[in-house]
Amino acid sequence: MEYQILNPSTCLLLLLVFTPPGLGICPSSCTCSGNDRNVDCSGRNLTALPQGLQDNLTYLNLSFNQFVDLDHQLTRFTNLRTLDISNNWLKNVPAHLPKSLWELYATNNNIKVLQKLDTAYQWNLRVLDVSRNMVERAVLINNTLSSLKFLNLSSNKLWTVPTNMPYNIETVDLSSNFLSQILPGTLVRLQRLTSLYLHNNKFSYIPDKAFDQLLQLQLVTLYNNPWACSDKQHIPYLLQWVQGTAARVLGVPCAHQAGLWASAVPTAPHSSPPIQGMKAADRATSAGAPEPTKTHRQFRAKDVPPLATQSHPFVWPSTERPPLSSQEATHPTHTQDTTEGDSSLAPSPGSSTTPMTLSITSGMPTNYSRMPQSTTATLRKEEAVPSVPNTRVPSPASTCQLSLLCVLVLHALA
Repeated sequence: MEYQILNPSTCLLLLLVFTPPGLGICPSSCTCSGNDRNVDCSGRNLTALPQGLQDNLTYLNLSFNQFVDLDHQLTRFTNLRTLDISNNWLKNVPAHLPKSLWELYATNNNIKVLQKLDTAYQWNLRVLDVSRNMVERAVLINNTLSSLKFLNLSSNKLWTVPTNMPYNIETVDLSSNFLSQILPGTLVRLQRLTSLYLHNNKFSYIPDKAFDQLLQLQLVTLYNNPWACSDKQHIPYLLQWVQGTAARVLGVPCAHQAGLWASAVPTAPHSSPPIQGMKAADRATSAGAPEPTKTHRQFRAKDVPPLATQSHPFVWPSTERPPLSSQEATHPTHTQDTTEGDSSLAPSPGSSTTPMTLSITSGMPTNYSRMPQSTTATLRKEEAVPSVPNTRVPSPASTCQLSLLCVLVLHALA
């Protein structure tokens, strides 16, 4: 029997043909699964990428090592979906990351700046976690992160809420920073945002209309911030927003201070001394009573500004239409009869005028919706005593003209 000896090239060709396509080589310092496409090299004190990594990896865990620089070393993994480079010594997000990434975890490193090129053109990136670093500035390009849903920049050194966040983002964690301001327009287009974490920062107030466009918001955390509860110029917006939002608010600002919501309710421009005395009397009467729990849309009469705590109907000093506050002008106001809650607010039976009683719920007169939108003369007519039938009294000038006309007619007849 004759045996034919195959040359080495033929043997190598046969080996490649009959070798399973998923078979690869797993580095000795890592553990692999899924045909060696899921590689875990965490906790091995590595300073450089291990040899033998396949180019078609889908999962790569390099956390808890001693990497200092990974620039341009991960570009060849064009099928990579998840990359974990947390707990290393990296000073920046590795440059030229593959565009196939879905999730990037770079927590607990020494990253100081998140440059726009670090995440630019990552069309498929859905999760970006750069928490527990030293990031002082984060620059994002919203139109190149169209798939980003989760952004975690917590436990850094940010002073301003990052601008140009992707419009489709759903969760933003900015907690445990040094945030003290929100620039205009930062949150305007984030209409799909559902969770916003702002606790453990340096906020003293939230700018007007900053949260107005967060229509899908379900959760916001505001605790552990130095809110300026005595600043009646800036803090009322946040207090009113907290009252009206449907989102869950963790850490309601200024909740520990008495008379919190009274500062957010618009008051009339003037308060007469008798009314102030009545408010002091009400406060003294209710000093021993326990304070009930306040909900977002339920207030006590004692927490309302002076004009709303009077025990007698208040007639506006002017017959002009009372001015509307910004909240009353933009939101429909529901009035209620204040006599149902407190009998002392009922008008005296002998009153002959039509007083305008201030509503505790809305800060507007209870009969304001029934008042005609008329001129000052009409208002005065409605507030006066029952009108007398209108009879015309001739003036002296008209009497003189009539007498002269009679004389001319008699002279013509003569």
